[in-house]
Amino acid sequence: MSQVSIKSPKHCAKQGLNFDKLYKKLFFAFSGIFTTLLLLILMIWLILRPAKPEFTLKEADIYQLSLSGPNLLNSSIQLTLLSKNPNQKVSIYYDELQVYAAYKGQQITVDTFVPPFYQGHQDSNLLTASLVGTGLPVAPSFNYEVGRDRTAGKLVLNLKVNGRIRWKVGTWVSGPYRINVNCLAVMALGPTLPTGPLSSRQGTICSTTV
Repeated sequence: MSQVSIKSPKHCAKQGLNFDKLYKKLFFAFSGIFTTLLLLILMIWLILRPAKPEFTLKEADIYQLSLSGPNLLNSSIQLTLLSKNPNQKVSIYYDELQVYAAYKGQQITVDTFVPPFYQGHQDSNLLTASLVGTGLPVAPSFNYEVGRDRTAGKLVLNLKVNGRIRWKVGTWVSGPYRINVNCLAVMALGPTLPTGPLSSRQGTICSTTV
């Protein structure tokens, strides 16, 4: 004769409570492991405190800076920057860098992309870029501003680098961070046009924000 097992509602309720307790224990266990990992990463981050990259303007040469029509500018600038990672235990991935030149708040070249690269502990890299612009619209006051600089005897350009970097500590790699670099190039500008390019070789430190 077969036996029929009949479970009371109380028994089913107890079984449901046991499953709920098991799920809660698993949830708290995984939450604890995840929180511990986050705290560990945060502690490593706070202990190491990565310093932002350092950029130095090594050389800037203006080969062309002239109006080709009403408020249309042609420009050609050669740029050399030194990038240094000052950290002893943190490496840097430069995923994306865009370089351009600006004059009196106006962008006078198109964006030039620098190939991505990796920078180890306290390593340095020389970055070169050819910045050009053809028929770029500028403010009507552009020629007047250049005339004022000629009278003052110097031309000041802003050389900008914008992009994204990631930090690397051991095998851990952070998410992307925005980086903005601003370098000042001061060039002697006389009353007559020079036979060669306008040059700046001051080795000035650039301002960097991350």
